[in-house]
Amino acid sequence: MNKFTVISTLILASSVALPAFAADTDWFVGGGVGYQQDTIKGDNAQNGEDATYQLRGGAIINDHHRVMGTYSYMDKSSQNLFLASYDYLIPVAQKVNLFAGVSAGLADNKISNESSTDFVWGGQVGAMYEINDSWSTDLTYRYLDQDYSEQATKLDYSQQVVWSVDYKF
Repeated sequence: MNKFTVISTLILASSVALPAFAADTDWFVGGGVGYQQDTIKGDNAQNGEDATYQLRGGAIINDHHRVMGTYSYMDKSSQNLFLASYDYLIPVAQKVNLFAGVSAGLADNKISNESSTDFVWGGQVGAMYEINDSWSTDLTYRYLDQDYSEQATKLDYSQQVVWSVDYKF
């Protein structure tokens, strides 16, 4: 899938969703830190475990729908992830939501001096705790299918466990 198709799809999905933003919407920004494990196969197979750092922003619509853009960085593979995500929030207590959703975007990877920008997609599950009206935190597990394949090296998939804190405004 080429970059134009991915970008066009994201723009179309965003413009179709714009009327929903007129509903009860809470905007947020945040950051997170966690652990990422990349499954790297082939001639340049390596231990793909390292810390991951994230910046994110988005909106929670009608208390049940979260749309989010995320930038994530992992040093070991010089990996930059740019993701668009949707989560469905399921309230289980007054301040606790469970969530499940999907993500898609681009990954820029550099493994053994070979660089490539490729489409990624996957899903995530987790739990969110609302500290107060302005602050929340969540713990997320995310699985991403990667399309990186350079020379005789393939990055098959990534798994992340991330703890994040968000500020609503």
